[in-house]
Amino acid sequence: MAPPSSTEQNEYEALRALNIAKNQALLKELQLNAASAGLGLSTTKKAHSSTSSTKPSHKRKSAPGSATAGREKKAKNDEFVPRRTSSRLAGLQADSEVARQKAEEEHTAIQKAASERRMRVGGDLDLRDIVVPGKKWDRGENFLVDLGVGDTRGPARKYERTFGEDDVKGTDAGHKELKGLREEMMGLRLYEGFEPNRIKITPERIYSLAFHPTEAKSLIFAGDKLGNLGIFDASQTTGSSALKPDDKPAVKQEDLQPTPPPEEDSEEDEDEDPDPIITAFHLHSRTITTLHFPTALPTSLYTSSYDSSIRSLDLTLQKSTELYTPADRTTDEPISGLDLPTDDSSPHILFFSTLSGTVSRHDTRIATTSPSSSSTTTWTLSDKKIGGFSLCPRAPHLLATASLDRTLKLWDLRKMVGPAAEKHPSLLGEHESRLSVSHASFNAAGQIATSSYDDTVKVYDVSSAIGWKKEGRCEDESVMEPTAVIPHNNQTGRWVTILRAQWQFAPPTYSSLPRFVIGNMSRFVDIYTATGQQLAQLGGDGITAVPAVAQFHPSRNWVAGGTASGKLCLWM
Repeated sequence: MAPPSSTEQNEYEALRALNIAKNQALLKELQLNAASAGLGLSTTKKAHSSTSSTKPSHKRKSAPGSATAGREKKAKNDEFVPRRTSSRLAGLQADSEVARQKAEEEHTAIQKAASERRMRVGGDLDLRDIVVPGKKWDRGENFLVDLGVGDTRGPARKYERTFGEDDVKGTDAGHKELKGLREEMMGLRLYEGFEPNRIKITPERIYSLAFHPTEAKSLIFAGDKLGNLGIFDASQTTGSSALKPDDKPAVKQEDLQPTPPPEEDSEEDEDEDPDPIITAFHLHSRTITTLHFPTALPTSLYTSSYDSSIRSLDLTLQKSTELYTPADRTTDEPISGLDLPTDDSSPHILFFSTLSGTVSRHDTRIATTSPSSSSTTTWTLSDKKIGGFSLCPRAPHLLATASLDRTLKLWDLRKMVGPAAEKHPSLLGEHESRLSVSHASFNAAGQIATSSYDDTVKVYDVSSAIGWKKEGRCEDESVMEPTAVIPHNNQTGRWVTILRAQWQFAPPTYSSLPRFVIGNMSRFVDIYTATGQQLAQLGGDGITAVPAVAQFHPSRNWVAGGTASGKLCLWM
């Protein structure tokens, strides 16, 4: 075939040049139209941005290790997440078999990564390796090491009080102890070291709280929905704003009128008003449901979680040891509660409940790595979720369970009944509520406090059952009838942790009047006696969320409340 002549080439080049010129003219016209319509970036704006970028910034820079720097720079996420890739850039034809296989592989990789993040972590953990990003922990300045030495053990309307100083003054003069205790409880004031909206003890919603039993200082532990454990030492000071536990209150509880959250501090004030020092560790892969300090071992903290594991955190050795986990790593048994006998006869025995309606007794001296291990005995006590349970401090053979099946049940662990494969403790009695019962809590006097979704808090006096001699037999059915029914809004909804009544283990004053604490949907914390008489309603400035998770110090009149935003409220 003959090559094209030079004349034909010149005509082609001329036509090509003409098309290029037309396209350039059309492109320029489109750019001018876009600029006139305000869709383009003007040259003056570009020049201004380039000029301003060369000017020196007068904004103060924070030190790399300061709290301000931590707020300015987000913590890096080192977790590996599979990334999607372009099929076009990879040269794959759309809707082809190869593209379909590639999409399936990417989806499988994402599902696998998500499953691995939810998998519980086995073995021992060093606290240095599990510090939550953005939180502080200095091994050389460990404030936990000295704890074992010398220690003694309807729709809610925000901020609307239902109990105040007038109620205290109106107490019958013949009830001197009740009036004295009310004055003492209403005298508790909000911690002044830091405002509650600045004490973010955990990154996510608080599910569990516990005071360390030491009386030397207020040390609070909190567990959140993602398995983080936060620790706050209330003895830390901020200049002259430190709160002394023995100070007398300057104001009354009802005079603390809530105010809107303060505006963000200016940069000049940040150095003068540093953030509280909070330590947090990622102990579990899912919600921490219970925090428990063994009576005989105050330097250890037992934690249970929805990741099916129970761990023991040694505060002095700074190690977290696995106490229980299913023999099969793939088994999913979310643990809803944990309790230990308070006597020293069985320090190695612990009890826990699950969302599947079982309660188990576990011997920590025997490893659970083998499927044939006999360290754990499990009983099915309900067809539905057991939200909480408790052992009687004076009689550890008495077990109370609260379930989604609307019942409170009392069991006797001394006698097992049923077929060999289905043996369980003897049922002494039960009481059915109108709606589900969220939690059951024993006190040292043999009384049980429950909270349920029928908007009541009920108290049962089963102290007579402590002396029953016949194992597994109820000698008085009337003990399962509530002695006090307290109207209380328990409709927490989806975003607030379930309200649970928690007793004070060893009241330091007026010990003849047992008392318990429970969160209030109007952003307070309520305190009641075992007879249903209200003692106090604690609130204050800066509380911007419901302190749903409330807890007493075992032997001091200190109260803590945790919110869905991970903030801590503290009254002393």
